[in-house]
Amino acid sequence: MKIFGHPWIETEKFYLVENIEEIKKTAPNVTLEIEKFNRELMRYCQKNSLNYMVNVESIKEAIFANLLGAKYIKASKELAKELMPIAQNYLFDSQILGVISEDLEIEELAKSNVDGVCFK
Repeated sequence: MKIFGHPWIETEKFYLVENIEEIKKTAPNVTLEIEKFNRELMRYCQKNSLNYMVNVESIKEAIFANLLGAKYIKASKELAKELMPIAQNYLFDSQILGVISEDLEIEELAKSNVDGVCFK
């Protein structure tokens, strides 16, 4: 299980981007964060082989995010638990991250086989 945003664990950093110009200004080999599902930004990242994480609010958005090459798909804790069996069934390349706010929630998502967690 991957854990992002916890003070005990040093992990890759995400760079929030809102448009293509901001993407062009980021350093190479970083992981971009797209806060809201944005097909244009996701397609740009895919075409340019850029790693990115995208926040999704539905199963449909998660399916498209996977097809558009997202490295990570971030979702609410509840949605992440729903997405995991779908991601496993369809062999998603993307990893599913559930958003949490407390350490206690790590175990809950681990029991649901979610790929990782991201602290708020």
